[in-house]
Amino acid sequence: MSRSLSGPSAEPASGRPARQVVVLLHGVGADGADLMAMVPHVAEALPDAAFLAPDAPFAYDMAPSGRQWFSLGDRSAAALSEGVRAVAPMVDSFIDAHLAARGLDDNALALVGFSQGTMVALHVAFRRLRPCAAVVGFSGALLAPERLPGEIRSRPATLLIHGSADAVVNPACLPQAEAGLAAVGVPVLARTLPGVGHAIDGSGLAAAVAFVRQSFAAARP
Repeated sequence: MSRSLSGPSAEPASGRPARQVVVLLHGVGADGADLMAMVPHVAEALPDAAFLAPDAPFAYDMAPSGRQWFSLGDRSAAALSEGVRAVAPMVDSFIDAHLAARGLDDNALALVGFSQGTMVALHVAFRRLRPCAAVVGFSGALLAPERLPGEIRSRPATLLIHGSADAVVNPACLPQAEAGLAAVGVPVLARTLPGVGHAIDGSGLAAAVAFVRQSFAAARP
């Protein structure tokens, strides 16, 4: 499967060349513009970061618009695992190309996902040869945790955030993902947001920005 990802982006608010790259992976039925809408609210806190929000490679197969990283037509564990495994090389290629274009390494990268984008981020991040600075996953899940012990290659700092009132992705996915990552030595923090549904609210966004800032500072060579 050979596809090149593309989508909206924003260069650093500082006006200087990017010292970091934040890749935003959207949820099913949306596109890159969905998460790019957050950037004006966080760019000043990460002034030297470029923000990239690739559109998922496939048209959403359950609605007339939107994109998907993989189909949810079959929600069995095996089908979801194979779906994320198939799209991972496209995400890796996108990351590699944009880091190389800026002369940056994985220690200058943060992966931020929402919902299905979190599932992709959690698959990709721990299988890259070098650890990125940070992974943030909103309202998602760790797919096929039983395969991770044999496939993990890096252990970046990870923050998982999930609303307790999420009616789309079960909030129980948060402690399950936390346990799966901790079991393979990933430094993981998990935060449940009381009363929040399937969304990124202000408190979650603030926590994510603070975590990414701290992680970039810690990873700086």
